[in-house]
Amino acid sequence: MACLFRRTIAAKLSRVLQQPEELLLPALSAVPVFRKQQTPDFKLLVSLLRLNGILPITEDIQLQTEDLTRQLKPDTVVEDISAGSGAVNFTINRKLLIQKMLEPFESESNTTFGLNSELLNTLKRGVTLVEYSSPNIAKKFHAGHLRSTIIGNFIANLKQALGNNVVRMNYLGDWGMQFGLLGAGFIRFGSHSKLKNNPLQHLFEVSSSTLSAKTCSVTVYVQVNREAEHNENLRQEARDFFRKLEEHDAEAVSLWQRFRDITVEEYQHVYKRLGVHFDVYSGESLHQSQALEVVQQLQSRGLLKTSDKGTGVVDLSSSGDMSNVCTVLRSDGTTLYITRDIAAAVDRKERYHFTEMIYVTDKSQANHFQQLFQILSASGHPWSESCRHVPFGLVKGMKTRTGEVVFLEDVLDEARTRMLHNMSRAQTTKELEDPEDTAEKVGIGALIVQDFKGPLLSDYSFDWDRILQAQGDTGVFLQYTHARLCSLLQKNEDLEAAHFDASLLTEPSAISIVQHLLRYDEVLLQCSQDLQPKHLVNFLLKLCHLIAAAHRELPVKGSPVQVAQTRRRLFRGSCSVLANGMRLLGITPVHKM
Repeated sequence: MACLFRRTIAAKLSRVLQQPEELLLPALSAVPVFRKQQTPDFKLLVSLLRLNGILPITEDIQLQTEDLTRQLKPDTVVEDISAGSGAVNFTINRKLLIQKMLEPFESESNTTFGLNSELLNTLKRGVTLVEYSSPNIAKKFHAGHLRSTIIGNFIANLKQALGNNVVRMNYLGDWGMQFGLLGAGFIRFGSHSKLKNNPLQHLFEVSSSTLSAKTCSVTVYVQVNREAEHNENLRQEARDFFRKLEEHDAEAVSLWQRFRDITVEEYQHVYKRLGVHFDVYSGESLHQSQALEVVQQLQSRGLLKTSDKGTGVVDLSSSGDMSNVCTVLRSDGTTLYITRDIAAAVDRKERYHFTEMIYVTDKSQANHFQQLFQILSASGHPWSESCRHVPFGLVKGMKTRTGEVVFLEDVLDEARTRMLHNMSRAQTTKELEDPEDTAEKVGIGALIVQDFKGPLLSDYSFDWDRILQAQGDTGVFLQYTHARLCSLLQKNEDLEAAHFDASLLTEPSAISIVQHLLRYDEVLLQCSQDLQPKHLVNFLLKLCHLIAAAHRELPVKGSPVQVAQTRRRLFRGSCSVLANGMRLLGITPVHKM
C-alpha cells in the first residue's frame, strides 16, 4: 500500500516540476522511524532531482528545497508538506494511512504484502540459478559450509518470492583425488558388510574405540589419510584408482557411486534440519568429459597457451604478456576444477536457459570466479555478464562445549541443546508439544540472524551466549515476538472482524509500526539489488522493538470492542509481515516458545 502514497506524491510533484511520475518516484522514500520522535512518512531527496537533471545543480540546494515546498499544496491524502535539510517531507492523513496499510490483513496471513508493490516492477524476472552449499563428497558435512548454505537459501527464497523461476543447485565436489584416496583406502581397510550396515560410521565417523590400536576400529577416511602421509605406495594406489574412475572402470565407478549416494543421504538429513532443499544435486563428475571439450574450444579460439611447465593456460592479462594466466589443463592432460566449472556453466545455460546465475562461496574464491567469468566472456558467451559471485567472510571461534567444531551437525545439536536449556530455565517447555523441535527451530533461527546481521563479506566472531539471548537484536527475540503475537491473536479470536475503525488508532506507538511497514517494499528492493540479508534482518528487529512498545501501551483485552478490534488488526499485520520476513531469511516461525 506504500506505493499508493508514493504515486500520489509523485503525481503532485509531476504537476509542479513538469516531469513524468516515473522519473520522480525513485527520489521518494519512506522515512525511517525513530522511537519517541514523530517523523514524516515520506521524503523527497532534492539531491537526486539535481543528479537526474530535473533541477539545476548550480543553485543552492536548500533554497531549491524551500521553493519546491512552497509550490506543493496539502490535500486530503497528504496533510502536511514541510522543508527539511535538502529534503521535502510529506505526512499522510493519519486515518487514511492506517486504513490503507492495515486493509491487506483482513485474513490471518498475507503472504504478498510488499511483494506486490509497483516499486518492484522494475526488477528483471526470469530463471535464476543459485549454486550454494556445495560440500565435498567423501567427507562429513563440515561446519564451514553453513554460511554458503543459509546465504544461498535466502537468495533463492528472495528471488522466488519476487517472481523468478528459481533453480536451487547443490554443486557437489564429487570428483578429484580425494576419491582416489578413499577408494584405495576402502580396498585396503574397508568392509563391504560394514559399509552396508553402518555406511557413514564406517567411512567417516570416529567413535571412542578409534583410539584403540586395532585399525579395524578406525574409520576408512581417518586410516587412509593417516597412512598416505608417509606411504608412497598408497598414494600411488590412490592415483591409480582415480585414473580408473576417469576411464570409467565399472568396479571403481560402482564404489564411487556408493560413496556419493551415502554422503548425499547424510547431507539431506542435515538440510532437512536447516529447512533447506535443492532442486538439483549436480557435481563436478557430470562435467568431466565436457571439460575436455572446453579445452578443445579454447584451443580452436586461440585462447589456449602452453606454459613453461607444460600446462595449458589462458592468458587473462590485458597486455597479452602472460602476466596473469589461468591454468585449465595439467601437464599430464587432466583437467582442473575451473575447467569443469566452465563446462558446468555452459551446460547450465543450455539446460536451464537462466536469466542470471549466482554462485555463493567464501571470499577466498573471488579470484577463481573472476577468472571463470573472464574466460566465459572470451569464449564467446555474452551471458557471462549475467553471472554473479556472492562472497562471504569467515566465522571465527565456532566451538561447542567439547571444543572446536568440525561438523555442521555438532553446531545444530549445540544450538538445540543450549536453547532447550534456556527454555527450561524460563519454565516454558511444559506448554510445548515438542520442546526439542521448538528449541531446534529457535536455535537455527538464532544462528541465521547472527550470520545475517552484518555485511556478508565481513568475518565475525561466534559467541553462543550472545547469539541465544532473548533480549536484544537476536533471532531468539524475533521468535519470541512472533510467538507472543500468535498468543495475543489466539486469545482474542472472538474480536475477529472484517472491518475496523482506523480513526481509533492514534497512539504514537501504533503510528510508528505503520510508518515502519511503509519501508518493507523498499527493504525488499534493496535486498534484491545487493543480495545482502542485513537489510531485512535489521528491518525485522526494528519491527520487533516497535511491537514490544505497542504491546505494552495498547492492550487488546479489556479495551472497548471497536478499539480492541483495530488494535488486533495492527498486531495481526505486524505478525504477518514478521513471519513473511523470517521465512525469506530461512527461519521457521514458532507459534509457542
